[in-house]
Amino acid sequence: MEDMEVPLVNNLNDNSDRLRAKGKDVFKDQHKESESSMESPNLEFEYGDTDAITAELSELFSYTEEPEFALNRDYFEEDFRSHARGRRWIDLSPDDRRTYVMRLLDALEVTDRDKRLKVARSILYLAQGVFDECDTEADLLRWSRQNVFLLYDMGIFTALLELLSMEIDNNQACSSAVRKPAISLADSTELRVLLSIMYLMVETIRVQTEDDGPQWRAAREAFKNELAAPLYNGEPFALLLFSMVTKFCSMSAPHFPMKKVLLLLWKTILFTLGGFEELQAMKVLGRERLRLPPLPEDSITVVRAMRAASPPASAMELIEQQQQQKRGRRSRRSAFVDSLEGDSPFPKKQPLVKQDSLDTYNERDPFKNDDVRDDEEDPDDPDGGMEGEVDPLDRDVIIQPPPPLRPPTERVNFPKGLPWAPKVREKDIEHFLETSRNKFIGFTLGNDTETLVGLPRPIHESVKTLKQHKYVSIAEVQMKREEELQQCPLSLGEEEVEETPAEVLYLGMLPNLSQYVIALLKLLLAAAPTSKAKTDSINILADVLPEEMPITVLQSMKLGIDVNRHKEIIVKAISALLLLLLKHFKLNHVYQFEIVSQHLVFANCIPLILKFFNQNIMSYISAKNSICVLDFPHCAVHEMPELTAESLEAGDNAHFCWRNLFSCINLLRILNKLTKWKHSRTMMLVVFKSAPILKRALKVKQAMMQLYVLKLLKIQTKYLGRQWRKSNMKTMSAIYQKVRHRLNDDWAYGNDIDARPWDFQAEECALRESIEKFNGRRYDKNRNGDFAPVDNCLQSVLGQRVDLPDDFHYSYEMWLEREVFSQPIEWEGLLQEP
Repeated sequence: MEDMEVPLVNNLNDNSDRLRAKGKDVFKDQHKESESSMESPNLEFEYGDTDAITAELSELFSYTEEPEFALNRDYFEEDFRSHARGRRWIDLSPDDRRTYVMRLLDALEVTDRDKRLKVARSILYLAQGVFDECDTEADLLRWSRQNVFLLYDMGIFTALLELLSMEIDNNQACSSAVRKPAISLADSTELRVLLSIMYLMVETIRVQTEDDGPQWRAAREAFKNELAAPLYNGEPFALLLFSMVTKFCSMSAPHFPMKKVLLLLWKTILFTLGGFEELQAMKVLGRERLRLPPLPEDSITVVRAMRAASPPASAMELIEQQQQQKRGRRSRRSAFVDSLEGDSPFPKKQPLVKQDSLDTYNERDPFKNDDVRDDEEDPDDPDGGMEGEVDPLDRDVIIQPPPPLRPPTERVNFPKGLPWAPKVREKDIEHFLETSRNKFIGFTLGNDTETLVGLPRPIHESVKTLKQHKYVSIAEVQMKREEELQQCPLSLGEEEVEETPAEVLYLGMLPNLSQYVIALLKLLLAAAPTSKAKTDSINILADVLPEEMPITVLQSMKLGIDVNRHKEIIVKAISALLLLLLKHFKLNHVYQFEIVSQHLVFANCIPLILKFFNQNIMSYISAKNSICVLDFPHCAVHEMPELTAESLEAGDNAHFCWRNLFSCINLLRILNKLTKWKHSRTMMLVVFKSAPILKRALKVKQAMMQLYVLKLLKIQTKYLGRQWRKSNMKTMSAIYQKVRHRLNDDWAYGNDIDARPWDFQAEECALRESIEKFNGRRYDKNRNGDFAPVDNCLQSVLGQRVDLPDDFHYSYEMWLEREVFSQPIEWEGLLQEP
């Protein structure tokens, strides 16, 4: 019998080898991911507006810029020595420091370009915290903060802005950079110095600390209002940076240091418009102003309290699981022979099951009996329902539960219940009543949600429950108000538009909005790790490549780490910037959000984000593209150790890279915002086969990232087919436990698919029409000429003052002769009917 079993098992192994070969490289990657995910710990990651201040400051400088720190110090000390006469900066009195900064400000006005650069480097050294006079990083940060507030108080930012505008308009530098075959750090020296000072000022002043006095708090508010107001050539400061992005992407200024521009643009938007907590507070105030019920919960608090779940089984795990189950059945049949021979050649193995996979609270299904649960232990097996009747001899082998992978005491420590309160929209209630009236009465009452005559008692109870959970969003109120303004422009009069920072920014961005969006997505594509270098793609490495390329292996490794880090920072800045714009514009007015999101969709943002996630996401999140000893401010106050290949490969001790995980969550949130309540865009997710890509992203054990992946899976679940849902029941359970419920949403069954045809063009065109009506009514001042009152009084019309050109009286008589006296006038023609 043993001899009969060996060929069977060998045959199984041969079949599994063929399956592995047939799966190409995808199964190999999934197998590697599954092995790492089984051992990967929960990521202690706290999502926020930004990382720690030291990390945000260090990402401003590339490792190739590190030698320039000494240059900044030398230029400062050369000039400062003649002024201070042997004293140090930290020993000067406040008045002496102000006097010296005023002297630097005057020196910025000189015409000599080299002298201006030396002065700018001296100012950068002050903004960096006069690191040569500091012993610790804390001292450096404290002096940097003091110096930055002093620089702002003395008007340095305004002077730097004028110099930045000059550098942007420097056509000679642009034309020379276009002609150069290879661009390096040296081509953008002036721009990098100016942008570095401005970034240090914005980031330092933006961050509020407990030690800030009333003077610094007032300076922060003044700087915030100054950046948000249209003071710079009639537009906010952010628009100047947006123009740099578009100029760079159009290849007319390839030497612009894009990483610094994007970081400064992101922090400017974050400072002037506000971060996620400010957004939540503004949302609460907006609902109070519109007299809407308060939010059912604070989303930031709920998400932070969530726990990560175990990832679902991968394809390779499922194949091996099937083999183990079949081996287990065969070993049961040969148990008698094994007992006679002593040792079985096929030891009895339990099926490899990921216990409590994607189970947030580790609770049993309340709708199932305890006796039946063991039969459902492995619902992810795609062949589970197609193997036919199980042999009674094998039943105890298959049904027997595997040993617990963790102590059972952990099960009782987790909160019960669902994290989110369910919501219902007004149109959901209308749709429910329309269906019920058609069924029980035979006619409908339009949008009437109050009349329940003729409907059975259970329908009354259902409507009562739906109304208890009805949620009216600010966007719905804005759309309804816009519809009323479109229908009754005269009776409702002019709309009073509040001049918020988001409104000012949108008004400035509107003429070139599509160019800004396309430019940002081009940069995101160039920086994505899945992108391949092309000859026609834009070069985003202009501000990281040194003049002389590396000649040793160690230098090459250092440059490689620097380039990868550079790309990761660009992805981080763009993803955070786009998310902030979408959220603030949606709160300001929903149609402002819709036009930005539509430009993103038309510029292929959805497939771009999916392409970004179509990689080994665990490797991307755990990438160690950083050299701690070269990070600012560490490198400025500590002695530089000798770099070796081992120290470069080691990186830091963290289990994940904060910026990469932050970028992934931002991109998922953007994808959610683009597709939410948009049927045609949801179908794009289905068409682009996003489900397996998103499911692989669940392997990252971080609760917030898993939540947004599950949201994207939920909206397309009904279109993926019954077999997919059957094979991914653990994912379905996780959606049920983690994602908010809509009481009428048939997301898990897909019974209403046939009633929803997919017409992408019609939906987007209807949306575009509404957007154009909104922009025309609100921002096109010439459009209301048709509704202006007409003056029919002859006396008042003739008495109106008409502005004539200065030279009109010289040619007045000639005009009369030509246009009036020499023209025959047939007065009788006026009396004839046309």
